[in-house]
Amino acid sequence: MPKPNFKLSITHKNKVVTLEVLEGDNKPYLYKGKAYRRSDTASIEVDTFELKRLVLEGSNLLFEEIESSKQDLEFSYLNQKMLEKLEVPGSDETVLRTLGFFTKNRVFNNAAALFADHNQFPGIDIARFGESINIIKDRETHSNMCILKQYDNTVELFKKYYQYDVIESFERKTVDLIPEVAFREAVANALVHRTWDINSHIKIAMFDDKVEITYPSSLSYSSTEGCNTIGKMNSICNPTVANVFFRLKLIENFGFSTRRINNSYKDSLVKPEFTVFENSIKIVLPTLTQKTLATKNEQVILDLMCHQQLLSSSQISKMSKFTKDKTIRNLNSLVDKGYIKKTGTGRGTKYFCN
Repeated sequence: MPKPNFKLSITHKNKVVTLEVLEGDNKPYLYKGKAYRRSDTASIEVDTFELKRLVLEGSNLLFEEIESSKQDLEFSYLNQKMLEKLEVPGSDETVLRTLGFFTKNRVFNNAAALFADHNQFPGIDIARFGESINIIKDRETHSNMCILKQYDNTVELFKKYYQYDVIESFERKTVDLIPEVAFREAVANALVHRTWDINSHIKIAMFDDKVEITYPSSLSYSSTEGCNTIGKMNSICNPTVANVFFRLKLIENFGFSTRRINNSYKDSLVKPEFTVFENSIKIVLPTLTQKTLATKNEQVILDLMCHQQLLSSSQISKMSKFTKDKTIRNLNSLVDKGYIKKTGTGRGTKYFCN
């Protein structure tokens, strides 16, 4: 039975004794043959997948570092992309070793299998819906193949439905209904951050007014802080995969995926949404042509705030020529709808656009 590492502190002011048991290194820890995790104030027995992750964590291993069940791997698609982007052959054993595709026993690991032309892993399931989810206009599933090819195939389908060309002054210009940089970043983020030991596809639902990208994730790599944890280097459960994507310039920088997505919507009233669930993460990218649900008076305030950083209700009232009560009422409604946010309290309250 390992001795737990703990801290004991006493607050003399209110005579409260605090016992803090620190996280151990030799996971999993069992009680009567079962492992548990904390969920708020309760202790919940972990399922099979979580137990496997705890065993790996206790051995200081990641899933991508485990020996692949397939060893007859070929890397023609990776080789093609490496030559295009880096002018380096991606099938060379020295390069594969540099990318981290071998275990200590010099055999291919799961990271290598993810970039192989053929593998046993799930992929990306894409559905394009009509007026309701009961109307499926298009459906593609890309799995058991190099994740770089999955990425490229998905981007091509996106371009088919969310880009169009216009002629301006005798020049052809591509118009995005959804920022391509945001979609690319979201898909790359899903491939880099998903848990690959779960036999579940990354699901992409395409609608006329938005795209929803949902991918499996575990509590080990997410938190209730939501989008603040998405894309952080210290929360990446597949650092080898992330490193290859970074080298190929498919992700710009570790820890900045949500920033890039948000920046692509900086001039739009509708914003992307990031939701962290217990076992998955969902990113919603709205179309730039989507109309707001703001009323006429609310739209007046939004137009005034569009290029301002922080404004008080008094300043907005003066600029809009609305009464103070009318201004407050419309500001509260805009906050509820998610179009603006507020900071501070009382007379120090300020409002700003998302």
